[in-house]
Amino acid sequence: MDHTEPSTDPRTTDPKATDARTTDSSSTDPKATDPGTTDSSSADPAATDPAADGGEGPPQGPPPAPDDEARTDGSGGSGKRRRRLRRVRRTTLAILLVLLLPLLTAETALRVNYMGDPAEGTHTRNRDAMWLGHAWVDGRKDDAELAAFARRLKTTGIRDLYVHTGPLEHDGTLPESRYPEARWLIDAVHRELPGVRVQAFLGDVLATEGPDGMHLERTATRAAVVRSAAQVLDAGYDGVHLDLEPLHSGDRDYLSLLDDLRAVTRDRDAQLSVAAHQIDPLPALHSVFGVFTAHPKWWSQEFFGQVARRVDQIAVMSYDTAQPLEGTYGGYVAQQTSLALEVTPPTTHLLMGLPFYYESNFDHWGHAETVAAAVRGVRLGLSRTDADRKLFGVAPYIDFAATETNWDEYREGWVR
Repeated sequence: MDHTEPSTDPRTTDPKATDARTTDSSSTDPKATDPGTTDSSSADPAATDPAADGGEGPPQGPPPAPDDEARTDGSGGSGKRRRRLRRVRRTTLAILLVLLLPLLTAETALRVNYMGDPAEGTHTRNRDAMWLGHAWVDGRKDDAELAAFARRLKTTGIRDLYVHTGPLEHDGTLPESRYPEARWLIDAVHRELPGVRVQAFLGDVLATEGPDGMHLERTATRAAVVRSAAQVLDAGYDGVHLDLEPLHSGDRDYLSLLDDLRAVTRDRDAQLSVAAHQIDPLPALHSVFGVFTAHPKWWSQEFFGQVARRVDQIAVMSYDTAQPLEGTYGGYVAQQTSLALEVTPPTTHLLMGLPFYYESNFDHWGHAETVAAAVRGVRLGLSRTDADRKLFGVAPYIDFAATETNWDEYREGWVR
């Protein structure tokens, strides 16, 4: 997730054809010789015209070819160029079709996936969550703002708050100075919103696609992350929410880290939750992207399941999809919901992210990635795969960028 709180969130991927006419035109044009330049004896009809002696001259050959037919590069050269151009055009068209047809087919399939009616009862289970910015723990928020936010949440199904408390240092440590008002927030939420949990949202950039960032392959770094998790639990948080990006599919060091974190959170009766990458919409697509780009983007469904079995909650970042239309985005979310449900055990709480922000760029088209489309997609995926799943919800991202339209579409489509 790279949407940062403005000035608040401290987080910061045909050569020309050769002319064949190289000889003098006088050597090829029978009419080119000037009679006036010949010897006078050769101009004597008796010497030049056999018919002048009453004899019959030799049979005459065919008349000289017109100028444009005598050329060796004329229409023939132009014809070759035209044939070359036709071949180039046909080859280009074939390449475009090879590239575009799969894309058009996939987009059509996503649009079809958005069709149909969600099943009855596919609404909030009062197990939703929300990502919050860093301003809630660094002193920029006050009691009045907390009270207003609490009033808003009371009309929703949100029961977990992932409050940005990091970022972690690249070595896995977390300075306590980054969350001076955490205790105030936790106490206020518990007072104003009984039953709502406050989890410490800890994140960092991984050194998977560049030289800078956290190195999970280092044992000392993973151990430091575990100590940081214990540190925020000591501060009163109800759980730890981990968001490390970009995390490549199959990362065994990440799975090892989750195992170590789970031991700590279980011992303290706290939650362990993670922000998860999207799942391959086509089998092994992350591997294909990894060959051509430095950013594989997706996780395999198998790896997603491995992560889901190690945590209490897993929240899919089902936004920033590059989908150009609301219908294809909704169909994509429906597919992601189904893929996640298929491999998430019923004992793990699955959440699907909602885009509570507006941007327009290649990764996120604001007119397409709407909350309404995401909610409908979630309901369709839930209906088709496991309509009765209990530990299921949605997770808006993020509070400081949310609009009233975002809130309204969430309530109307999901809370009701």
